[in-house]
Amino acid sequence: MPYNTLAICVADELIFGHSKQPVRCGFDLTIGAGEVHPEVNFTLPAMLITAETWNSVLSQYREIASSVLARCTALKLSGVVLEFELLPPMTETPEWGAEITALLHDALKAAYEKHGLRSALRVTPTDMRDQAKPPVLRSGEPWERVRRSFELCIEAGADIVSIESVGGKEVHDAGLMYGDIPGIVLALGVLAPRDIAWLWDNITGMCAGTRAIPGGDTACGFANTAMQLAHQKMLPEVLAAVVRAMSAVRSLEAFEHGAVGPSKDCAYEGPVIKAITGCPISMEGKSASCAHFSPVGNIAAAMCDLWSNESVQNVRLLSGTAPAAYAELLAYDCRLMNASLRSDSPRRLRDWMVDSDQWLSPQAAVLSPVATIEIAEAIVKADAPLARTLAAGQAAVRILRRGIDSGRLVLTAKERQWLDRIESSLGEIPADEAALIESTRDAYGALYDPASYGLP
Repeated sequence: MPYNTLAICVADELIFGHSKQPVRCGFDLTIGAGEVHPEVNFTLPAMLITAETWNSVLSQYREIASSVLARCTALKLSGVVLEFELLPPMTETPEWGAEITALLHDALKAAYEKHGLRSALRVTPTDMRDQAKPPVLRSGEPWERVRRSFELCIEAGADIVSIESVGGKEVHDAGLMYGDIPGIVLALGVLAPRDIAWLWDNITGMCAGTRAIPGGDTACGFANTAMQLAHQKMLPEVLAAVVRAMSAVRSLEAFEHGAVGPSKDCAYEGPVIKAITGCPISMEGKSASCAHFSPVGNIAAAMCDLWSNESVQNVRLLSGTAPAAYAELLAYDCRLMNASLRSDSPRRLRDWMVDSDQWLSPQAAVLSPVATIEIAEAIVKADAPLARTLAAGQAAVRILRRGIDSGRLVLTAKERQWLDRIESSLGEIPADEAALIESTRDAYGALYDPASYGLP
């Protein structure tokens, strides 16, 4: 069902460790009920994944599980989430992903039974449906492999399932390349929400009657792509900030079709999802520097329920394996947040996290609790994904304008020109799907398959 009100209406109630709809899953772990837990994400070192190397692959994941859980036990963690993001060959051969899922599930079970470590396993199959050009999303061999991967991983012991869905990315990438706002809005406001609605109906159906819960989606391939391109000075920061706000609409669609959280760590739009749905969220920031840089290292933690490192390769450091080292890093961050929650001023640490980043980047400015509520309110007041996407973008522009006018947000002349251009373009785009599709047909019509989005 569509959300038309906010679960959290005031900025002061947006804080790490507390959600309105806590989730219980895995081995006696509750997420969002007054405590922040680490979510440790890991991947292989550079190596081939083939039938010939498969035993070596399994040995890598055994070492990861053993080293991470040993640190969690030594640090007396009250709970932890492990995230297994399948690499493409592990989704192409669904049985491989399921075998690693079972390995990790068994490791968590043993740690719970021996040490009482509460835990859950998030499993994220790769969205391979964009192999054809234009992508065919609702049928064919790639979709069947993705579907089978979900089914087998759920059977093998996944506690939370998620995906980084790609519907609309074929248009969004082109829109970003040219800084074309109508193309970006077409992707985020029309195509991606339609794909997520269909996809998450399928995912939640596969979870029904199993131990697995449907976690959430992420705009990683959309807003995080914009963030990294802005970091490389290949597009404006203000555009990346507005894309971030608009991307919340397509990720919200997963929750309107059965997702219950925790959302994916790379979904920096998570605070808006939390404000609207009340569901717990996973976030990443300074702790994800092993995977990518960002201008939101502290502010990203202000409202998290799980705190993640994005992904780190299983390589040796002086202390031990990199996944174990990052488990410790996350554990100490979470200890600090949890100590703050038990103090007389639980919001003080949150406010410091916000103040340290908020006005140093447009991308941080749209992630504050106050900005989150403003963007979330704009979304729920609109009645359809396209109108919501436009409203979220316009809210982000207003937030940035106020920052500039107050002197807190300092932008170059070029960035200001881009903000003017974005504001003007958003005001000209029709909030009607058919009209937007028709007006962008010459530029983007050949890039996507209408049937993949339920369009005529």
